[in-house]
Amino acid sequence: MTAIEQTEAARPRGTRLPRRARRNQLLGAAQEVFVAQGYHAAAMDDIAERAGVSKPVLYQHFPGKLELYLALLDQHCAALIESVRAALASTHDNKQRVRATMDAYFAYVEDDGGAFRLVFESDLTNEPAVRERVDKVTNECAEAICDVIAEDTGLSREESMLLASGLGGLAQVVARAWLHSDRSVPRDKAVQLLASLAWRGIAGFPLHGTENA
Repeated sequence: MTAIEQTEAARPRGTRLPRRARRNQLLGAAQEVFVAQGYHAAAMDDIAERAGVSKPVLYQHFPGKLELYLALLDQHCAALIESVRAALASTHDNKQRVRATMDAYFAYVEDDGGAFRLVFESDLTNEPAVRERVDKVTNECAEAICDVIAEDTGLSREESMLLASGLGGLAQVVARAWLHSDRSVPRDKAVQLLASLAWRGIAGFPLHGTENA
């Protein structure tokens, strides 16, 4: 469920919701406030008002602003990791795998809720718990890509991880640059361009057992 869907499900003050539904509603409201204002400028009052609940209700679910922010990070980091894994598993054609993986990053940054800003453009990266989560999503996406590269090329784990980190970093940075350029290039075309660039590089490493590197 996106942040917009979560907050559209908000009820007037005093209306009781099941705990899980209330938590989702609060997360959706918090996402909108954090994306719009940044962590430091956002206040729990703003989030409670956006969700249509009292502050005591908000604090029943999240003991503080940092805990609320971390819950959002956990949710959206997991979403990107799952998208990258799904893209890699979607085909055995490596050229199409590259394209699908690039597209997973573009889809992630294009989401209307702006969750990628919490992960990749946070104003709280000096906070160890936030830094840990950002590093984790970067590393786990690279690990997923690394698994495919190592299996297909026979390169060492360390070599494969370097290549995987390069592909993941390329996808993330270019997808964000594309979004900030007001999507002047259509998404399909942008993905095609990036996938072509990435494929020309990674295709230089032959399939394991077909020929010498």
